[in-house]
Amino acid sequence: MMSDPFKQIRGLGARGIEFVWRGGAMARFFVLVLLQSGMSFRRLGLTIREIYFAGVMSLVIIMVSGLFIGMVLGLQGFETLQKYGAEETMGVLVALSLVRELGPVVTALLFASRAGSAITAEIGLMKATEQLKAMDMMAVDPVARVVAPRFWAGVVSMPLLAAMFSAMGIFGGYIVAVVLVGIDAGVFWSNMQSAVSFNHDVLGGIIKSIVFGIAVSIIATFEGFDADPTAEGVSRATTRTVVTSALTVLALDLMLTGFMINMK
Repeated sequence: MMSDPFKQIRGLGARGIEFVWRGGAMARFFVLVLLQSGMSFRRLGLTIREIYFAGVMSLVIIMVSGLFIGMVLGLQGFETLQKYGAEETMGVLVALSLVRELGPVVTALLFASRAGSAITAEIGLMKATEQLKAMDMMAVDPVARVVAPRFWAGVVSMPLLAAMFSAMGIFGGYIVAVVLVGIDAGVFWSNMQSAVSFNHDVLGGIIKSIVFGIAVSIIATFEGFDADPTAEGVSRATTRTVVTSALTVLALDLMLTGFMINMK
């Protein structure tokens, strides 16, 4: 029997419709989380506990990754700048690369992989074991009690983690530039201080990290809340969180970078 020539087209159409539907559902879910966020601010203990889980427990991987990436940037930058006799500007290269791009982006990717997937799995498991339905039966809104604290924990943690990542990366670049290569420490720091602008560079990185925190947190909580109440459903939701968060972060980074360049 000949295969239907329009089967693939219908499949693409179905996936496109599902993508649009899920995007609309996520937008409605985001508005619902904002409306139900009062408990997160009235009962700060819930949010602080989630900040500890999402932020503090991610510090090790963030700091170690930042240190290694800063050292790699220093090594690669020295090899390139040495050809042009500009190795003394290595601090500028490392700082701008981390503060503008690598700090917010890599932190968001690591956060999605470590904390975002855990949030999705936790909420999905609560749905699979009918804990969310039990809250409904006890007149406790699961969005306010479970989702909102985790969402705001991600939003608060992301800029702080990005700052720690950039700081450790700059320290790693300092180790390579000053300790290994032999560049004067005063030149390293003075060039960095004169080249890095708070309004154009540091503030842009902060804005990116906040936007990434909102995006990753809402994706993680939505996928967990929307997961099928089975082990396989929770597994698929966790995978979707990591993949969707990574693609969303990269797309948002492109748009924000273009917007910030035009605003200069």
